[in-house]
Amino acid sequence: MNYYISALQNFGDFNGRARRSEYWYFTLFNTLASVVVGMLAGAIEMPMLYLIFVIVMIVPGIAVTVRRMHDVDKSGWFCLIPFYNLILTLTDGTRGDNQYGPDPKEMSNNMVESNLLDDKI
Repeated sequence: MNYYISALQNFGDFNGRARRSEYWYFTLFNTLASVVVGMLAGAIEMPMLYLIFVIVMIVPGIAVTVRRMHDVDKSGWFCLIPFYNLILTLTDGTRGDNQYGPDPKEMSNNMVESNLLDDKI
């Protein structure tokens, strides 16, 4: 759930990198939220509610997808190529820094280690 909220907080950020887990958790929770909103919209007979949800979620979805492409050291435009973009979203990200920024996996590992050190002190 933290990845979903993180992706929503960075909804307009097309720079940087997104780990596989961030992308796939965003996709999972967005799909679940879409089903819930769709069922709610059908129950209260307001189909515009679902349309509004979809329109609002387009930009965060594209942004997290572009950042995922950056994590595998590809341009964000690769998200427009069917099937190949699916392969790229499943591929492990580039280790270390690349032209799009630092490795998010390495950054999160450093944060965990720093928290563990703080706990010991």
